[in-house]
Amino acid sequence: MSEYYVCTGCALLCDDIEVETEDNKVIKVHAACRKGVARMKGCSDSMECTIDGEKAEVGDAIQKAAGILGNAENPLIFGHGNSSSEAQKRSIDLAKRTGAYIDDTSSFCQGPIIEAILQDRIKTCTLDDVRHKADVIIFWGADPSNSHPRHLSRYSYFPRGKERQRGWEEDRTAITIDIRKSDTAVISGDTRFYQIPMAGDAEFMEALVSALSGKVPKTSYGFDVKRILELSNVLKKAKFGVICVGLGLIYSLEELEPLFTLMDKLNEVSDFNLIPMVGQYNMRGFDHNLFEETGYINRVKFNPETGEAEHGAEHSVVEALRSKAVDAALIIGSDPLSSLPLSVARYLAEIPLITIDPCRNLTATKSTVTIPCALGGVEAGGTAIRMDGVEIEMKKIIDTDNLSDEEILTRITEAI
Repeated sequence: MSEYYVCTGCALLCDDIEVETEDNKVIKVHAACRKGVARMKGCSDSMECTIDGEKAEVGDAIQKAAGILGNAENPLIFGHGNSSSEAQKRSIDLAKRTGAYIDDTSSFCQGPIIEAILQDRIKTCTLDDVRHKADVIIFWGADPSNSHPRHLSRYSYFPRGKERQRGWEEDRTAITIDIRKSDTAVISGDTRFYQIPMAGDAEFMEALVSALSGKVPKTSYGFDVKRILELSNVLKKAKFGVICVGLGLIYSLEELEPLFTLMDKLNEVSDFNLIPMVGQYNMRGFDHNLFEETGYINRVKFNPETGEAEHGAEHSVVEALRSKAVDAALIIGSDPLSSLPLSVARYLAEIPLITIDPCRNLTATKSTVTIPCALGGVEAGGTAIRMDGVEIEMKKIIDTDNLSDEEILTRITEAI
């Protein structure tokens, strides 16, 4: 009987993956998408353990990292999206011990949506509910054909479910709302693709709410009123609808109130849920774990005297670096020097940096200490939270000499 593994290529965490190994290496991956195959075959450029650019023993690097964090007045701990939940909890413990800022990429992407879900402000469901029940799926500012290649085939559009035995076209309607005609929009078809101007999402939502309320929508962007009315009729008839929210929508909205209003109206006339299209495999896990510990999902600063969590925009990774409040940083499974604004990244490169990652990246090249860790879901097991909030157990596939990020963080904490 075949043994199945979990793919950590994205937050779908597909659990039906078969793997062939040889000489303790993954040589073939079955059922995974192109992103998953690349992830499970490992790094093209693996990290080395270094101190000040010179090769070092792991124990020495851990001691050096502990010294940097222990001597810093306001350290930053950032990353976490590619770490197991167990490692994330160790990271939170380390932040409390050192009075650190702690944040992740959700503070400038899907965080507000996840926070609204955890606060029961938005109705949500599981991907299994989508597969078995959903008859109307809206991809809003999302292109899963490229970002999550198995989303449409495994969960949302093409599969046959318990209540959707005929699958796509006959039993499901896919709608794409975006500023461009993406590959997902092509699958939805011209009649189900609604192209909106950049930053036009809030007004499109307002127009849709008017249509759902039986009013003729008025817009300044020149939306086709007839098509909005037709869309509202489709949504009213939905038996089980879901909106898959991508970064295109998140970045367009100055605040989430228009989305709250739309979801409330949809649930007056039908049954609609929302799922954030999370990218990194356990970004949602970090938000859940920090929320459980502090009541906040990101942008936290621990008081070094009391261990209490302080929360605010000024504690985000971007603002803390912009104000130069941070004097050392620990980066876990992330590459902020490649992704943060240049003005912020310049300052980050000037302070003592520690990188824990299985793969070498730009941030690692500028780090005082680099510690290679086991690749999550391949060389180390653990748990993670799927994009829909479901906890998934990951099994190790192959062995490695590298410690897991959980073990590294535990040893750093003990050394302080």
